[in-house]
Amino acid sequence: MSGMLLLRPPGVYRPQNDTAMLAGALREARLPPGARVLELGTGTGAVAVAAAREGAGQVVAVDVSVRAVLAARVNARVRGLPVRVLRGDLFGPVRGEVFDVIVANPPYVVGHRDPAAVRGRGRAWEAGASGRAVLDRICRDAPGHLARHGTLLVVQSALSGAAATLVALRGAGLRASVVARRREPFGPVMLARAAELEARGLVRPGQRHEELLVIRGDLPSAAGEAVQTPLEGTRQDPRQGAGRTVRRTAVRGSAGGGGRHAA
Repeated sequence: MSGMLLLRPPGVYRPQNDTAMLAGALREARLPPGARVLELGTGTGAVAVAAAREGAGQVVAVDVSVRAVLAARVNARVRGLPVRVLRGDLFGPVRGEVFDVIVANPPYVVGHRDPAAVRGRGRAWEAGASGRAVLDRICRDAPGHLARHGTLLVVQSALSGAAATLVALRGAGLRASVVARRREPFGPVMLARAAELEARGLVRPGQRHEELLVIRGDLPSAAGEAVQTPLEGTRQDPRQGAGRTVRRTAVRGSAGGGGRHAA
């Protein structure tokens, strides 16, 4: 993220444009005083640090990587920020806890590798054939960890199916929409599998970019408040999976091919 110096050991995901998009969406969400914030897949802790700086009352960050956990702890501690960093798989370390805001930058790159078998830095982007190995779990489990009127913010590629995320969140009773999008050039990881993506019809011949999206889901603030039907507003380009109407948001981040690509 621009202007933030962070310790990043080998194998820990480097904050890129998707990180900056998520942090920007968190700022625009305007945390309520004393908000409890959870970051899933924290990496260096960049978004958790941003949440603490925004005035969150409690920040918890989770990552499956030992190196990421150590990096996030150091990055929060040197800034004097009270971030609790836990090692574990998604919601496992916070079972039974609820939060006002949950933020996530999960692996979302479409590929042929089994994410469960991946080790090292590839864990930060490998997301299986649909790109949804982790996204689907977040959509399924996040609503149960949101406090009343809580908010989920998740960043993903349009190639991994924005409509599927919107439908899943709305089916769980959240109001969900795409709140930011950014066109991103392919970096090394995506360029290496461009031919595979073309063969599957996920990108046009010669296309070497994708859209990164931030999707927001909100629990109703009162019992009986109207929520969207699961399919509302999810008509899409079959190659991109994005909703039709989206406010474009400019986000500052690292230069060059961001997302899960500039490995």
